[in-house]
Order: sequence, then structure tokens, then C-alpha cells
Amino acid sequence: MTLNRTSDPLDARPDFAELFTPKLVTILREGYGLSNLRADAVAGLTVAIVALPLSMAIAIASGASPAQGLYTAIVGGFIVSALGGSRFQIGGPAGAFIVLVAATAQTHGMDGLILATLLSGLILAGVGFLRLGTYIKFIPYPVTVGFTAGIATIIFASQLTELLGLTLDQEEPGPLLEKLPVLWASLPTTDPATVLLAGATVAVIVVIKRVRPHWPGMLFAVALAALATALFELPVATVGTRFGGIPSGLPMPVLPAVDLAAILAVLPNAIAFALLGSIESLLSAVVADGMTGRRHRSNCELVAQGAANVGSALFGGICVTGTIARTATNVRAGAHGPIAGMLHAVFLLLFVLVAAPLASFIPLAGLAGVLAVVAWNMVEKQAFATLLRASRGDAVVLLATFLLTIFRDLTEAIVVGFALGSILFIFRMSKTTTVETHVPFVQEDRADDANGGRTPYDESSATNPDIVVYRISGAFFFGAAASIGSILDRIADSYRVLVIDFSAVPLVDSTAANMIEGLARKSARRGVKMYLTGTTEDMRSGFIAHGVEPPLVHYTATIEEAVAEAQSFK
Repeated sequence: MTLNRTSDPLDARPDFAELFTPKLVTILREGYGLSNLRADAVAGLTVAIVALPLSMAIAIASGASPAQGLYTAIVGGFIVSALGGSRFQIGGPAGAFIVLVAATAQTHGMDGLILATLLSGLILAGVGFLRLGTYIKFIPYPVTVGFTAGIATIIFASQLTELLGLTLDQEEPGPLLEKLPVLWASLPTTDPATVLLAGATVAVIVVIKRVRPHWPGMLFAVALAALATALFELPVATVGTRFGGIPSGLPMPVLPAVDLAAILAVLPNAIAFALLGSIESLLSAVVADGMTGRRHRSNCELVAQGAANVGSALFGGICVTGTIARTATNVRAGAHGPIAGMLHAVFLLLFVLVAAPLASFIPLAGLAGVLAVVAWNMVEKQAFATLLRASRGDAVVLLATFLLTIFRDLTEAIVVGFALGSILFIFRMSKTTTVETHVPFVQEDRADDANGGRTPYDESSATNPDIVVYRISGAFFFGAAASIGSILDRIADSYRVLVIDFSAVPLVDSTAANMIEGLARKSARRGVKMYLTGTTEDMRSGFIAHGVEPPLVHYTATIEEAVAEAQSFK
């Protein structure tokens, strides 16, 4: 895969020091004033309000205590922002980890869970220092969509007991196929007060989201549920009755008991934590990049995630990763840099120090309602439907990953999904191989000539300083989408027209089409007009299925036509 720009050469690759310099250092070097601090403080408080109920809810669903969720958000969140390679990343406990954390706690106990968290931190830091973060991006798009939807399904199923107030006559099984019959048999024990409280929590979150989208709907919903529980003395389980409340402070750091047998026992869990944590954190950083036009340092981010997991384990917390919803909230709240994430951790600590007794009144049904909404929002419904329609191959990869996540385990789902994606790619590449007659006088620019007898591309047509032209050569698939996307993202604000030529591209898969769709939307926000040239009918169908269509982009047959059309509108 090559990409040739028809103007200035690409920037030189950054050196080791730049790759591992935290964004906090970059921000401070640029100059940090009072107005920046004010913006970060507002954003940090906003994110803390969102993170407060989520941290407790995720910890409870993971088999830990609500206090452990808060410790994770405070310690892990501070370290992620202080050392990370993203300006806007917010770290803390994530819904994607619920399944793995709960299974680890059930199998190895809380000591084993904390040790696995510590080991995963060391693995993540090692992956970052070895500069392997780039390879995490090679996971195909249908795999990420499939396992995210599968995790959301399991999260929702894990909250049915609390949502319905069921009384089980045995310990709730973890696997879904074993869980559902037990829950079905316990349906006669459904508690109306719990159902009403959980339903009201969900309703408040949904209504606030529609009427006042910038308000912290989850916090309001949980606060109202706690108030109703206390005023009406509802007979429902609360944080106080189940866990005895939360401590009003951080514990002292303690190194978990470490021996070879314990390490070997939890090592598979630690590897799974590190794999999922790297995927989640880098996806979250990419989301922040797409919202802001910035670029994160993936390997620096993984080192920070590793340090955060080690720190969380020392304080008795659970797994830390970048959280997409809280990171997006941070961006929308106007954050300037990593200090917003550090302040979010400080505000959470102040809550623990000042208002810990109030947490005792929070009903578990309210927190279950929060997680039900989180699970619904986790499912990328439009992307799921698009991939099912896009091609049979992508649909098979998506459904295999989704079903294995639900009925087997997440690690197996990712491995099988990646393997199927690789096989699918090999199959598609074999379909692009053709035998053609050797014609010497068109050999130099055969891709252009094969598409309607066009003349060779004249580079002088792209000398306009407002127009930048890129030509992509080779298969444009999930393995190349990340590197090509990073290059195309470096569009200077001075350019008003972006032309991308696909005449030498034999294949475009769903991951690449999704990347082009994101680039097109980013270009539109910047006022950059985008042209795609040399696309085949199959390519255009794939692009349009992913939303890459007029007026977002414009299709022309050749680069010359795109440049001429762009110049005619000047």
C-alpha cells in the first residue's frame, strides 16, 4: 500500500521522545493561562458528575463494591490524564470490562482480580514501550462493532435481577444460557417497587437527554431515585443495605500478595484485560480525535493506561481504560487539555470526602437503570445494520463475533473475529487478481488507461495552493485504513479542496469506507470540499452504504475533472 501526495513530502516520523511525551507536557509548553484552567475546571466538573453514578454502577455490576469503582475513577482517571497521549481522554471503570471483571472475581476472588489488574497494567505499559499500539488498530471494524454489541447484551442481562428486584434461590450464574432459566424461574418474585423505581430512573434519563441534552441526566435520575427511596421508605436494596455505604476517603496503597502460582492463575485474565483495555482506550482516543481534529499518541496512551491500572490495583480498584462516553462529554464541555481529566478525578475525590454518607441511600435499582441505558447506548445500531447489509463476509464476521461474545467469551470472540476478517480479506484479495495483456506503451499508467482510455495524470493540474491531491495505490482494507487515515488527517486548514484518487485501488473494505466517511465529515466541518475520483461502481456502492455520498463528497471520473470542477466554483 502506497500513498503519494502531489505536493510537499510527508512530515518526518516523530522520534522516541515525542512519541512518549504526555500531552500534559505539550499543553504546558504551549502556554497555559487562567482561561484555559477555567475551561478545564468546568469540563472536569461536568465529567465528574457523569462519572459519579457510572463508576459505582459499573463496579457493582462487576462484582466489586461501589467504593472500588470510585477509587478506580479517582486514581486511574488522574493517571490517565496526567501521563496519557490524548488531550481529552477520560479514564475510569468501563462497561466493556464488566463481563471479564465479574468472571475473574468469581473465579479468583477479589485478591485475584486486583492482581490481574496489576499485571494487565504492566502488560499494557510493555506493549506501549515496544510501540505495538499501532497494531491494535488492525482489528477489523465488524469485530469491534460485534463485540461491543455483545458486551452490551450481557451487561443488560446482568442487570435483570436488580431491575426486577428478583429473589433468587441460588447464586446467579454468569453464562447467559445458564442465567436465563434461573431468572425465568424467579419471575414470580418480581418486586413492583423495584420495577417502578428502575423504570422511573430510565425514563428520567431518556427525557432529560431529549429535553436538556447537556444536563447530567444520569446523576439527576440517581439522585431522584435515592430521594424517593428515603422519603417513601421504599423496601428496595440500596448501597447502604448491600454494601454498608462507601468510605469517606481513599485507602492507603497496598501491594497485593504476589507469588508465582497466583500470577500463573490470573495471567490469562490479565492478558484479556490488557487486550480489551488497549482496544477500548485507543478507540476512545480516536473518537476524541474525530471530534476535535487533534491526534493522539497511541503508544504513550497505552503506557499511561498501564500506569493507571497499576495505580488502581494498589488502591484496591479495578480495571481502568479510556471511556468513550465520558471522553466525548469532556470534549463537548469545552475541555482545553488533560488538566480537565485530572480535575475530574479531584472532584470525585471531594465527593468521597464530603458526601460519602449520602451514597448509602442510592437504590441499586436506580444504578441498574443507569447501566440499562449505558448498554443501549453502547450498541452501534446503525453500524450494526449497515454491516449486515454491506456484504455477506462482513455480516458473517459481525455475527460470529457478536454471538461468541454472548455465548462463549470475549477473548475467543476477538480472536475468531480477527481470523475470519483476515480470511475474508485474503479471499477478497484473490478475487482482485487478474491476467491481462501486456501493452508496453500504457504500462506506466495502466490504472488510468484501463478506465476508459484516459491520458496519464498530469501533476501540474494540482498546483493550485488551495487544492491538495492524494492518490492511493493498492488494497484499501482494515490493515491499511489506520495508516492512510493518519496521513489524510494531516490536511492543513489552508486547503479548501481535497481530491482522493482511487483509480489504482482494487479493494475498499468496510473499515476503510468508515474511515473515509469520518474524514468526509471532518472535512465538511472545516469547510473543505472533498472529491473521490477513479472509483468503480462497486466502490461507490460500498461508500454510499456507509454514508459517503453527495453533498458530503463529490464523485468524478478523473482527477482533472475534479480539479476543473473545484476551480470553476472559486
